[in-house]
Amino acid sequence: MIDFTLKRTLIQNSRLSSVDFSNLPFGKIFSDHMFTVNYANGAWQPAEIRPFGNLSLSPATASLHYGQAIFEGMKAEKDPDGNVLLFRPQDNIRRLNRSAKRLCMPELPEELFMEGLKELLALDKDWIPTQEGYSLYIRPFMFSTDPAVGVRPSETYEFIIFTCPVGPYYSGDVNVYMETHYSRACQGGVGEAKAAGNYAASLYPAKLAKEKGYDQILWTDAKEHRFIQEIGTMNVFFIIDGTAITPELDGNILKGITRDSIIKLLRDEGIKVEERPVSVHEIIDAHDNGLLQDCFGAGTAATITFIASLGYEGHLMQLPEASTRRISQRIKQRFINIKKGLEPDKFDWIVKL
Repeated sequence: MIDFTLKRTLIQNSRLSSVDFSNLPFGKIFSDHMFTVNYANGAWQPAEIRPFGNLSLSPATASLHYGQAIFEGMKAEKDPDGNVLLFRPQDNIRRLNRSAKRLCMPELPEELFMEGLKELLALDKDWIPTQEGYSLYIRPFMFSTDPAVGVRPSETYEFIIFTCPVGPYYSGDVNVYMETHYSRACQGGVGEAKAAGNYAASLYPAKLAKEKGYDQILWTDAKEHRFIQEIGTMNVFFIIDGTAITPELDGNILKGITRDSIIKLLRDEGIKVEERPVSVHEIIDAHDNGLLQDCFGAGTAATITFIASLGYEGHLMQLPEASTRRISQRIKQRFINIKKGLEPDKFDWIVKL
């Protein structure tokens, strides 16, 4: 039996008036409140909304040593009438619970997640930016909290949701380096989960790529480095001779909610979509034969990120100017319109608060 009691401790003085909403760096300004709930004694405890603030943790906190930590990324928007809109939030909690299962963590009840999220956004709705390209980023996450050293699943956990108003994730189009030494994920690993450790492992190769003049990494498979997986923290799409192609979900690749939405929008536009293995050399050949029309990343933070160039072992592939990419520009605009309530939601994706 889940206790859905929700205690509310509200902030005394909001920081909202001190924020310059015309200049929002991504992920550095935080809203007034956060939702928290602890797991102990085999059950989720009463939840609380309280002021955003620091946590008090033991130096022996299990997640700091053994990496039992998962997260999600979401956004809230406002429609022209000022209603708060969420995009496919049920898919986020279902993916969080898939990640939890893989990392031997307790699953969070969907009702508890939705109740806490809605209450939090009702309190902090004035933090949602309304200018084009801006939104309220939502970060749900869970981590193990046992104050003990020893490699085993924790018996206690904390789940938190906080929010932050954000501007664009990328300032422009992105130059990408095809990685052929380091790996993001391997078969049987945790590539399909949104595990914190996946991102830690990406930092060093991303640093090396930036030293070469690139903005991001295009990951290839761990076994042969022949097949493409993801771009940085995003799923990847190619358009070759009018067909949209994206790597199949093989257990190594995150089941992106934005990815799935883009596939549905592409098919709705009558564009052929293939989900299958995509080799590095297929992309090189398509580019050299003038058939590579587009490449873009897909994820919550940036929605669609246009790739300006791909680098592979000294071979630089320039892509068409983003403004000329008819298919992805159309899909991006439809995506934005649906999220902001400017276009009918024929897919039943939007939850209006």
